[in-house]
Amino acid sequence: MKKSGEIKKMMLILSKATLDNVYACFILANGARMEGIESEIFFTFFGLEAIQKEKLDHLHVATVGNPAMHMPTLLGGLPGMEAVATKMMKSKMEKLDIPPVGEFLEILSASGTKIWACKLAMDMFDLTEKDLIDDLDGVLTVGGFYDRAEGEGTHVIFI
Repeated sequence: MKKSGEIKKMMLILSKATLDNVYACFILANGARMEGIESEIFFTFFGLEAIQKEKLDHLHVATVGNPAMHMPTLLGGLPGMEAVATKMMKSKMEKLDIPPVGEFLEILSASGTKIWACKLAMDMFDLTEKDLIDDLDGVLTVGGFYDRAEGEGTHVIFI
């Protein structure tokens, strides 16, 4: 039995599909599952690209407007910089045995993480469930997401 004040469920909202945001979200969701905590991910706006069959293998690191890159915006905007940064990050993740996005989604789903797409964002980008991964648990409105987040011990994180 869980004690009062314990984390029981992590509800993660992913709004951007840059590699750093996607992996941060997936690692948090996976870590929750490994600790016996429920986890759910709500993909909204550009975060939907992380679960689109045609796009999930082509995500990038953002080099412009990313203060963690520690480079001037002008340099980050040069042709090829995003591709170089993305290649470097993917190489480091591979060395650490971190799975690619598609495989990680399968691992999350198999572990019990619920994967939800935002209805409004899907409508905005003219997407259907056929455009999204097979492991999708469904499409939710914001209200539906909030309904799933109710209860003591639930934490919501926006990424």
